[in-house]
Amino acid sequence: MLDLLSYRRTVSNLYATVREHNADKSIYETWVATRDDLFANHSQSALDFEQKGKFNGLQYYDYDPAYDVVGTFNSDVEPKEYHVDVGDDGEIQYKRVGEVTFTLPTGTGTLSVFWIMGYGGGIFIPFGDATNKKTTYGAGRYLYDTIKGADLGQRDGDLMMNFNYAYNPSCSYNYRWVCPLAPQESKVDFEIPVGEKVLDI
Repeated sequence: MLDLLSYRRTVSNLYATVREHNADKSIYETWVATRDDLFANHSQSALDFEQKGKFNGLQYYDYDPAYDVVGTFNSDVEPKEYHVDVGDDGEIQYKRVGEVTFTLPTGTGTLSVFWIMGYGGGIFIPFGDATNKKTTYGAGRYLYDTIKGADLGQRDGDLMMNFNYAYNPSCSYNYRWVCPLAPQESKVDFEIPVGEKVLDI
C-alpha cells in the first residue's frame, strides 16, 4: 500500500509542477522523464517484470503547442452514470457532470466530463480520436484523472486541455489491468496527433 501511495504522490507532485509552469514544453520534458522512471523502476509500474526488461521509454508524438488550449466547460448536460468492473479493485462508478468544448488545428470537438463517485471523487476525462488503432491505443487515452493526480488545471471556470499530456490507461500495457474507457460520447472523428502513442513491448 505504501508503494502505491508513493507512486500516486509522485504523480500528484508532477502534475502540480505542470500546473505551476502552465504545462509549457520545458516541464513537458520533465513529465516524460518522470513517467519513464516510474514505468521502468517503480514497483507499481503498469509493466510486469518481463516488460520492464525490454522497456526503453514510452512513445510520444512530438510536442505541439497548438494542441494546448482552454476548453469551455458546460455543466448543463443530462447526467448519466457508468459502472465498470475493474477486477480485484471492485467497481468504479462515475457520472457525467458536464462537457468541455475545444478547438484544435485538426477540428473542434466536445468531450463528456465525468465525476468519479465515491469518497473524495474526482474529474475524469477519457477520449478517443481518429489516431486510435493506428498510432495510439485502440480504446482511447486519458487527459484527466484527478483522483490519481492527473490534473492539468483550470482557468476562469474552464478546463486546460493540453493534449500533449494525453496518456494511455494501464490496460493498454498489460492485460492484467482493467480500466474504464472512453464511451462513444467521448470520441471525436478527427486526429489528435500529440501525446502518448501505443507501446509495443
